[in-house]
Amino acid sequence: MFKRLREDIEAVFENDPAARSVLEVILTYSGLHAIWSHHIAHWFWRKRLFFLARLTSQVSRFFTGIEIHPGAKIGRRLFIDHGMGIVIGETCDIGDDVIIFQGVTLGGTGKEKGKRHPTVKNNVMISTGAKVIGSITLGENSKIGAGSVVLKDVPPNSTVVGIPGKVVIQDGVRVQHPDNVADKISEMEKRIAMLEEQLKLMDKRSGESVDKAIQYVNPKERNIHSN
Repeated sequence: MFKRLREDIEAVFENDPAARSVLEVILTYSGLHAIWSHHIAHWFWRKRLFFLARLTSQVSRFFTGIEIHPGAKIGRRLFIDHGMGIVIGETCDIGDDVIIFQGVTLGGTGKEKGKRHPTVKNNVMISTGAKVIGSITLGENSKIGAGSVVLKDVPPNSTVVGIPGKVVIQDGVRVQHPDNVADKISEMEKRIAMLEEQLKLMDKRSGESVDKAIQYVNPKERNIHSN
């Protein structure tokens, strides 16, 4: 137990250049407090002391602003930076050496039972405000950009950004995606050109109909119209 507590403190120094002393980290880092509280809550949960587990979790949430369900599984050396607004669901499975910034949600979809929250592999970084939803997997060494909404599995060694999240870098190589906006504009231009051709054809046919009608009026009206 003490070894794991020491690892958690070391993870803070490795990831936060603002950390100055062990005493400061122990007393003032809410992310560390939330992780340590979760160790206790999760122990109660595994012992099927569900009320005590949830009570511990809620007390921790009140003081830290970080909500970790006592059923979630958390690996070693998790680093939570700032932490306010983080939500980690019941069936989340988080690996080792993961970094999570404030405002992140590891949530579920709907009311389905069983595994409904994300699995986060080792060495993953989830940036500020990202939402990772559903029973999906974030592969090892992947990075989730700030504000991204991730709804599908992320391959290892990938960087994901956007809403919905898309892989932009994989294994150090930039991934090219079609420009959807350019495609839509090109499609609209083609559609407009087609409509213009149809209008020209309609105008031509309309003019032909008028010429034919003139042939059936009396000569005087035909002369007037021709003049």
